[in-house]
Amino acid sequence: MHRHSLNKSIIIMVAYGAFTDQQLLDLLKKGDQMAFNEIYDRYAPKIYYQVNQMLRDGEASKDVVQDLFITIWNKCNNIRTEGNLAGYLYIAAQNSVLKFMRKSRLKSDYLNSLAQFQDEIIDEQGPEYDIEVLYNLIEKEIKQLPEKMKIIFELSRQKDLSYKDIAAQLGIAENTVRKQVSNALRIIRTNVDKHGPAAVILLALMRR
Repeated sequence: MHRHSLNKSIIIMVAYGAFTDQQLLDLLKKGDQMAFNEIYDRYAPKIYYQVNQMLRDGEASKDVVQDLFITIWNKCNNIRTEGNLAGYLYIAAQNSVLKFMRKSRLKSDYLNSLAQFQDEIIDEQGPEYDIEVLYNLIEKEIKQLPEKMKIIFELSRQKDLSYKDIAAQLGIAENTVRKQVSNALRIIRTNVDKHGPAAVILLALMRR
């Protein structure tokens, strides 16, 4: 590549890097490949981190992220968001993970509970939110759960123990474990629902 062409390419990349998310989204909807590339460079690493936190499988997470961005490029005109591209991508990633789980052999009682939880709230809408504030708020709510419920919830959420394993470890019935996790999800959602869309709350409840 000639020096002039290289310099021109660098200038273009710098220009796109200075665009806001909304400007990039507007260009993307017009089929702008450079806008898509900038969105990918800006958010793919963050989305991969979130997806891998959920799946704990590097290769599967890469596949989910790639498929997500391919879908975004192919269906860019269907994107419905105003000023919150990051939130849209996080929600889309969460939905992609749950779809992946349903189609794969991955087994997780906790993530399956979240998948069922999602089915109940899939059509809900909500205000703008700050994802980090929401994460911190949810961590605070988890700490305030009744002690026994909190222990069961964290064993399921962080250690990824099955309900059967948790029941054996704590010497309680498996159905009790299932109910405690379900109740914990509902308590947390009730307390933080006003801070963001239910789908985003669901994302924040994923493994950390």
